[in-house]
Amino acid sequence: MRTRVFGPCCTLVFVALLAALCRAPEARGQGGEPPYFAIRGAKIVSVSGHAAENSTIIISHGIITAITADAKIPDEAWIIDGKGLTVYPGLIDSFTDVGLMAPPAPGAPAGATESAPRPPQTQAAARGPEDRPGTTPWRNAADEVNLADKRIETWRNGGFTTVVAAPKGGFFPGQAAVLDLAGDRPGDFVVKLPVAVPLNLSVTGGFGSGFPNSLMGVLAYVRQVFLDADWSTRAQTAYEHNAHVERPPYDRTDASLAAALQKHVVVLIPANNSMQIQRSLELADRWKVNGVIYGAQMAYEDAQQIAAKKLPVLVNAKWPEAEKDADPEDKPSLRELRFRDRAPSAPAALAKANVKFAFYSGGLTTPKDVLKAVKKSIDAGLPADAALRALTLSAAEIYGVSDRMGSIEVGKIANLVVTDGDLFEEKTKIKMVFVDGRRFEAHEPEKPKDPPKSDISGKWKLSFNTPHGPEEATADLNMEKDGTISGTVTSSRGTGSILNGYASADKFSFSINIPIEGNPLDVTFSGTFDPTSMKGLVSVTGFSTDFTGTKPGAHSGASATAGAL
Repeated sequence: MRTRVFGPCCTLVFVALLAALCRAPEARGQGGEPPYFAIRGAKIVSVSGHAAENSTIIISHGIITAITADAKIPDEAWIIDGKGLTVYPGLIDSFTDVGLMAPPAPGAPAGATESAPRPPQTQAAARGPEDRPGTTPWRNAADEVNLADKRIETWRNGGFTTVVAAPKGGFFPGQAAVLDLAGDRPGDFVVKLPVAVPLNLSVTGGFGSGFPNSLMGVLAYVRQVFLDADWSTRAQTAYEHNAHVERPPYDRTDASLAAALQKHVVVLIPANNSMQIQRSLELADRWKVNGVIYGAQMAYEDAQQIAAKKLPVLVNAKWPEAEKDADPEDKPSLRELRFRDRAPSAPAALAKANVKFAFYSGGLTTPKDVLKAVKKSIDAGLPADAALRALTLSAAEIYGVSDRMGSIEVGKIANLVVTDGDLFEEKTKIKMVFVDGRRFEAHEPEKPKDPPKSDISGKWKLSFNTPHGPEEATADLNMEKDGTISGTVTSSRGTGSILNGYASADKFSFSINIPIEGNPLDVTFSGTFDPTSMKGLVSVTGFSTDFTGTKPGAHSGASATAGAL
């Protein structure tokens, strides 16, 4: 079984022409593996029951078929010595876009790609609900799986075997699907669809920018869409039972949203602070939907009210923190400081109130950062077993897939994480991962040993040339003490999360995976840096060019170099 990704060796001008012909294999499960595995003598943390020492798991054709100390191992099984190892259920990122096509560039309409021309930006603004602004509920994550998304391998190496992925963009961006992070074709990833309809209640424009241009307008519009979908369902049912009545009009939004809601999918309602959480509790009742709150970092103030309404919660693991390049004269309010301090305690408050909750990565760009954030919640009072459940079984229960994943039980999908210690300990290493019964060894890239001479963290403006002319990008970087770089790079082509980034001495390197000429490709930035400037090469598919970077507001010689491009 083999997963293939685009990897043409050509300049950017010819990428679109040759991409279909030049493909290279991605790292995958070892070839020629038998259909049976046995992990013998390991500690098994099932989540649904007590941990079992010195036990054996049998995997048969991707399914867990036995978990006992004296399990009979099939003669053709690949036996793995589990002595000193701990086996956990595969982790679940409960709300993300990992595994999907890169989101459209800022300002581009949902669904736009580099290979499909965008509608003219002079298009008239929406004037009312009938124009359906920012509404594409017919989009389904299962149809947008992107095998070339390098985050699939990154998340899998970090212990995440499953994601609940959803499109981005607009008030109704599309439908979420449960995806396992391995397969030869996009369809191999799909476990269940649809499982959720996520909402975005953010106002993207201001007054005069078209409807809806205020929070009140957004809420009214969303309610109207739900009412329209309900009316459409009733009208279509009446017409099917009596063809002699007036035929109801077809509306793709109404039809796709009604079909999803009839399958009892949950509706994800954004709410991070206390006021938003209180509002979301009322909206779920008013809209008559199976609501799930996402965000919830201030749930330490509202856990009891959430429990009373029996709404599940998805907690954003990217805890609030000060801006990296914030003006030192700009003093945060006492409430903001309190929020930063108490946000990691929100999961503990939810657990104490018996609210079902799960974690999602939010703006975090590596699985290592997710586990660090969860560890911060454990340090703030969340029991470790509750934290593990929020990364596994609780997420599966919220999305209706606990009958097939989320815990180590006979009959469930063999999604497993094998470690050499406690999952939440910083020194613990992930030794291997099983996804749908396929074994993947976790590999950490080699990094230089020299400590960084300065901190590359912060927001950077990058300037470079391409065969299509000068381009600019914005990098938002975060560096750990060991030199590991994470963050994002945003350009006219979209936003890419940083993969395999590091800084050593005055050198750095990081890669992103973004669509170029309609094809997802790795783009690597490498060179030297100091506190206010960087310079080096940006490389993609055999093509490279010089680039420079500066921090906005900083004065350095690099600025003049950038202008010369």
